[in-house]
Amino acid sequence: MKPGEFLLAVNDAPVDVARDVYAAFDGMANKATWITVSASPRIDGKERRILVKPIANESQLRYRDWVARNRELVANASKGRIGYVHVPDTGIRGQNELARQYMGAFDKDALIVDERWNGGGQIPTRFIELLNRPVTNFWAVRHGEDMTWPPVGHRGPKCMLINEASGSGGDCFPTISARPASASLIGRRTWGGLVGLSGNPGFIDGSSITVPTIGFYEKDGTWGIEGHGVDPDIEVIDDPTQMVDGSDPQLQAGIQHLLKQLETWKFERPNRPKAPDRSPTGCGPRITDPKPAQRRWDG
Repeated sequence: MKPGEFLLAVNDAPVDVARDVYAAFDGMANKATWITVSASPRIDGKERRILVKPIANESQLRYRDWVARNRELVANASKGRIGYVHVPDTGIRGQNELARQYMGAFDKDALIVDERWNGGGQIPTRFIELLNRPVTNFWAVRHGEDMTWPPVGHRGPKCMLINEASGSGGDCFPTISARPASASLIGRRTWGGLVGLSGNPGFIDGSSITVPTIGFYEKDGTWGIEGHGVDPDIEVIDDPTQMVDGSDPQLQAGIQHLLKQLETWKFERPNRPKAPDRSPTGCGPRITDPKPAQRRWDG
């Protein structure tokens, strides 16, 4: 459908305007379906039929749209200097999303890592290694700009957005991220349920029970996060009265925080050293055999 068009019929059955539009697609998920659309709200001979396959759930489409809008907002507000990635959990999906989004953001001067509504999963060690990857060396090249190594890594200012809906791995992610003081935490205190569930047996009737089997505690001998959560460095309340028009005060706070840091930040790159003198490493005049052995052919 094009913007502004009306849905007139589904499989040639007129749409009942007294019911929710989704009622016309009941039972049509993942099935080839004919829809009739038109720029006019009535059958007038100008309508057209389109063959589509409806999906069962549009949550992922809405999620992609939300991430794309946030990324665009951050880019526009920072004139392209700040990147944005959202990490929905610390499981397989979260790893996929971080890798996919990070590849388009790691080369920005600053980076917002949004882990709000993080549903947890695994201990996010790999996440931290990727986000805090240090520079090991530089490569001098004959043509073009010298390369920084590893090539995929972000070395500028960072901040992480957190909220009360992030828990378990969503508690652990900001905890470990903030340890090297590489990222300021902005938002609300996380949920405080940093426990692991593993090895719980199922019951004979098919039901199950979940019991914590792994618990996080600090180097100082305290439980630290369990029952409390991770406190932000900068608290920003997601006030609904400030969000009625689609605004995001926590995201805006992250943008302003990084823009302030970028006023004085500069990537420190050493000058390329003078090319070494390799002349003493030669082998001297080439020595050749004046009478090379004649090659023999057997058979």
